[in-house]
Amino acid sequence: MYSRAYKAGVTIPPLLWVSVFLLVPYAILFCYSFWSVSPAQVIVHNWNLQNYLQLARNPIYLQVLFRSMRIAASVTVFALLLGYPLAYYLSFHAAKRKDLLYQLVIIPLWASYLVRGYAWKTILGSDGVLNGFLQYLHITHKPVEFFLYSPFAVIITLTHIYTPFTLLPIYASLEHIPRNLVEASHDLGSSPWSTFRRVILPLSLPGALAGATFAFVLTLGDFLAPLLVGGPSGVMISNVVVSLFGAAYNWPLGAAISFCMMLLVVTLLFVTERLEKRLAVS
Repeated sequence: MYSRAYKAGVTIPPLLWVSVFLLVPYAILFCYSFWSVSPAQVIVHNWNLQNYLQLARNPIYLQVLFRSMRIAASVTVFALLLGYPLAYYLSFHAAKRKDLLYQLVIIPLWASYLVRGYAWKTILGSDGVLNGFLQYLHITHKPVEFFLYSPFAVIITLTHIYTPFTLLPIYASLEHIPRNLVEASHDLGSSPWSTFRRVILPLSLPGALAGATFAFVLTLGDFLAPLLVGGPSGVMISNVVVSLFGAAYNWPLGAAISFCMMLLVVTLLFVTERLEKRLAVS
C-alpha cells in the first residue's frame, strides 16, 4: 500500500536516532571496558580483560551487586503486594470512582524524583515525622536510627517511587479481562475467591510479570535513593559506577560494571518476555 519513499521516511529517522543515541554509546562503553587507567590518571587504549578479572576477583563488587539485587527483589515484592490489590480494586470495584482513584495513583508521578526522595528523608530522619510520632505515643524513648541511612530506607523510598510503574501494567491486564468470563464463573457457582484464583489471576499474570520487571530493573539501576537515604550500608552497584566515573576517574572499570549490569538486565528482559508469551498462550 505504501511507497518505498514513505517506508524509508518512516523507518530511517527512528533507526538513526536509536543508532546514534543508543547503539553507538553502548559500543563506546564496551570499548572502554577493555582499556585501563595509567598511574598518571590517563586512559590507556591497550586491550585487555583486567577490568573483568578485577570484578571476578574482588569480592566487594559482588557483595554490592548481590545487595543491589536483594534490594531490587524486596522492592519488587512490596510493589506487587501494594500494586496488585489496588489495581484489582480499581478494575473491579471502584465503579464511578475509578477515574478519580486512577488519577490519584498517577499524581505522585507528577512530582519530582528528588522531591519524593527528600520527603522520605524528612519522614525517616532522627527528628522526622515517624520518629516524632513514635516518641509521642511513647512507643520509643529516643529516635530509631535504622530508619534512615540503611537498606530499609532505600527499600521504603524505592517502593513508593516505583509502585505506580508496577500498578499500571497490572491494571491494564485486569482491564482487558473479558467480564463475561467472570460472570460465567459466578453463574457456574464459583465463589469470589475461586473466580479470582482460576480466572482473574491467571489472565493477569502477564501484567504482573511486566510490572515486576519494571520495578526490579528500575530499582537495580537506581543511584539517587541510595545516595539520599541509603548511607554506607545502603550503597548499590549504580553508586559504585557513579563513583568510578566521577571521583575515582576509573572509566574502564566503571564501563565493565555497566556492561555486566546491562547484560544482566537484557537477560532478565529476555526471560520475562518468554514467560509473558508463554502465559499469554496458555
